[in-house]
Amino acid sequence: MPDESMQHRIGEVALTVLGPDRRPLSDRVVTVAQQRHAFPFGNIGFDFVSLVGGPPPDAAGPAFGGATALNLDRLGDLWLNLFNTATLPFYWGPYEPRRGTTDVERLTRTARWLADRGVTVKGHPLVWHTVQPPWLLDLDLDEVERLQRTRIRELAGGFAGVIDLWDAINEAVIMPVFTNGDNAITRLARSRGRIAMVRMAFEEARAANPAVTLVLNDFDLGSAYECLIEGVLEAGIRIDAIGLQTHMHQGYRGEEYMRGMLDRFARYGLPLHLTESTLVSGHLMPPEIVDLNDYQIPDWPTTPEGEARQAGEIVRHYRSLMAHPAVASINYWGLTDDGAWLGAPVGLVRADGSRKPSYDALEDLIKGQWWLPPTEMRTGPDGTVVVRGFFGDYTVSGTPFAIRPGQAAESVHVEE
Repeated sequence: MPDESMQHRIGEVALTVLGPDRRPLSDRVVTVAQQRHAFPFGNIGFDFVSLVGGPPPDAAGPAFGGATALNLDRLGDLWLNLFNTATLPFYWGPYEPRRGTTDVERLTRTARWLADRGVTVKGHPLVWHTVQPPWLLDLDLDEVERLQRTRIRELAGGFAGVIDLWDAINEAVIMPVFTNGDNAITRLARSRGRIAMVRMAFEEARAANPAVTLVLNDFDLGSAYECLIEGVLEAGIRIDAIGLQTHMHQGYRGEEYMRGMLDRFARYGLPLHLTESTLVSGHLMPPEIVDLNDYQIPDWPTTPEGEARQAGEIVRHYRSLMAHPAVASINYWGLTDDGAWLGAPVGLVRADGSRKPSYDALEDLIKGQWWLPPTEMRTGPDGTVVVRGFFGDYTVSGTPFAIRPGQAAESVHVEE
């Protein structure tokens, strides 16, 4: 049974088990088993795009995330065993490498493949200044804005019903002052301002899909992001969740740091999504590196010592996040080292497809300590049985039911 820090993730339901005649089954052994977590345990699904959707239409391919050592069955088994929420890449550059030619077919097939397996699919991102198509640079700012608005509407509206969760705008804090390469979106943000860019992303997406959930996402976890959030809220822009990136290539920041950071952003009363989490299983990136993109080396191997460290830190990180009631989602940024971002050994699986200790450690949490395996229970004289567990989907002798916050007792018809 989970410790006290997890009680806000747990519920209890009293089931009245009914037989074929709709009468309570007293003193009957039934088997209760968890089927799915309600909490979004996520990972990127970039590796699925080529395996499900086929090769990219342009030779440039994706920005990253293209595992070659794993086939679809192996990747699917490893991924679906732990995760229920997938982030798919919609970076404008590889999505529309030539104006008017998009990657919509591959991404649609991939999103539907995941959704058919009960996975919640998220798109990333609608607006960002990095990984842009070079053809945008030749256009004036009014045309760039028009095309950006069109892109938001086409993605949010076109994928509605399959993808209803998006990072609406990514890294808006640095967007107008970004200097690591020229791009049209930074120029637009410098001209229009951060809050106007956020408004465009959220309002265009919501107009295209009123049911969408939209995340404001950033790696800046300091006062600049807090100021932006406050400005956005004061401007009357509705945001659904605050996205917090924690790429820890320079080492785990520790429980005290995470609690303090989460408390600062929780004060806005919005769900906190840990959108991009990584921990390395090789040597740590030197501490003097400011921009993680500036540390790209030919070979960054995973090591036994690093893997042991990563496994311990995965457990500490996830426990710390799950203990905080404002955290509504955790998304790890890569299943395998093959094709990982910046070539870093951040995967839970080695490049050859073998499981690292971190995979086993996370499995022990998600499908072990935080999971109810098939368990025999006996109904009382009135046919009731009380089930306590993490919020999610369950079965009782094969019949589905759920445990949700504030849930009342319910009757379950069990076929004999």
